[in-house]
Amino acid sequence: MGHLDHATFGWLTPVLSYAMAVIGAALALRCTVRALDASGRSRRNWLITGASAIGTGIWTMHFVAMLGFGVTGTEIHYNVPLTVLSLLVAMLVVGAGVFAVGYGRDRGRALLLGGLTTGLGVASMHYLGMAALRLHGSVSYDPALVALSVVIAIVAATAALWAALNIKSPVAVAVASLVMGAAVSSMHYTGMAAVSVRVSPSGQDLPGATAMQFVFPLAVGLGSYLFLTAAFVALSPTARERAAYVNASAERPAETAVP
Repeated sequence: MGHLDHATFGWLTPVLSYAMAVIGAALALRCTVRALDASGRSRRNWLITGASAIGTGIWTMHFVAMLGFGVTGTEIHYNVPLTVLSLLVAMLVVGAGVFAVGYGRDRGRALLLGGLTTGLGVASMHYLGMAALRLHGSVSYDPALVALSVVIAIVAATAALWAALNIKSPVAVAVASLVMGAAVSSMHYTGMAAVSVRVSPSGQDLPGATAMQFVFPLAVGLGSYLFLTAAFVALSPTARERAAYVNASAERPAETAVP
């Protein structure tokens, strides 16, 4: 068995990956809150932004953490199409869960459906990302830990969507985002604890791209997208703020024209 190291760069990758998960969760929660206060095209656009934010945040969290993953006795490469597919799955399946909550008439049923869908999307992204690994040897999993990681993903997703439905205060959203980030990180490292690698030394070149060739530039790009989206959401007025501005403008005495 090869020795697995989940933090080859020390605490850098775990802390940075957690930060990505928190930012993605915070954006998704704020966008969902905005969506529930809106209607029509505006609601749809906020939900799309929220889904892309949490999908991107979770994917970036996973692969930033994977930058610190190493196995003694073998290099690690990544299959590019599978890695990209894991990103698309994260956005699409998580998006389906977010839309279920955003448009569900029965809040309880929508929450359960959305939490299940979003959680399975998170888990699917993780294990598709792991399927993209290319190394000299074979990878196996502990079924009990895999099942536990899926349960954690579903519970974390349901809790995050519940927070979106019930929490309006920015401070409360920030606390919920920290908890959600911790839950997503726990899911990732539980899934990684399920991994065992039997190394088969070989002189052949591995297919795929190294983490620094492909994953790192993509993670940096998506991380930049998260920060730009965070700035956009922070600077955009809420529906209540716009309504308050309109009311204040209507109540302001009209200026009389000077003859």
